[in-house]
Amino acid sequence: METCFKKGMNMMQRRTWLTGAAAVAVLAGALVAQDKKKEGYTDTPVITGQKWKVHDADRPAPPVVTPGKEYGAPPSDAIVLFDGKDLSRWTTGKGDAAWKVENGYVECAPKTGDLQTKDKWGDFQLHIEWASPAEVKGNSQGRGNSGVFLHGRYEVQVLDSFENLTYADGGASALYGQWPPLVNVARKPGEWQTYDIVFHAAKFKEGALETAATVTVFHNGVLTHEKKELLGPTAHRTLAKESAYDGKGGIRLQDHGNTTRFRNIWIRPVKGYDEQ
Repeated sequence: METCFKKGMNMMQRRTWLTGAAAVAVLAGALVAQDKKKEGYTDTPVITGQKWKVHDADRPAPPVVTPGKEYGAPPSDAIVLFDGKDLSRWTTGKGDAAWKVENGYVECAPKTGDLQTKDKWGDFQLHIEWASPAEVKGNSQGRGNSGVFLHGRYEVQVLDSFENLTYADGGASALYGQWPPLVNVARKPGEWQTYDIVFHAAKFKEGALETAATVTVFHNGVLTHEKKELLGPTAHRTLAKESAYDGKGGIRLQDHGNTTRFRNIWIRPVKGYDEQ
């Protein structure tokens, strides 16, 4: 202990130093104990359908995620699929350079094939921004047509739906061929629009459908579908019918012959409540 004292200390100074050191040690011990302390209870009933008790002290706290600095910016745990610079996470039938990247967006190059992510996910949250051509050509399904395919199977329709009459289940943010959006909130041609999509994959047991896939969509910040059940892969003029698969898939952007643009695309794989 003597070697710990600073040179030149008298007896009174040494006693003061020892008292301060003891206080620091006590404080450090208190902080460690505080870190180990658990908030909650251990004598409460188990929540129905869960393994945890009400206010369970042993239940893991939610992970901390830092939100984006502004609306639409990817949070800290997001996988950025397109940041306006390259298509390294994507491919098309004619190579990942087929679609044009410039000025922070990627533009569909007609007749080059759909743009498809290389990776696959199960349940997820997806953010994507898109714009139909500013110059209006055609009508109905011929105006800014594209699509965001979830797991490459289920299409959230992309279309210039601003003062453009088409069939109800084929407009912007429709679950194509199955469910029209609750409202039409399309912006004017050429203006940037947003989709925020929450997708839960279908579940199968021994090849039979056990739980249907569901989709929640916000178009330009407005709810257009709330946990809507999908009847199966979407298709044109065909009744949807579900078929078994492994429950994982990528994101596919459709080449429908229009120069629709996309930017700021990111995804967050999510767990269901039953996995927490």
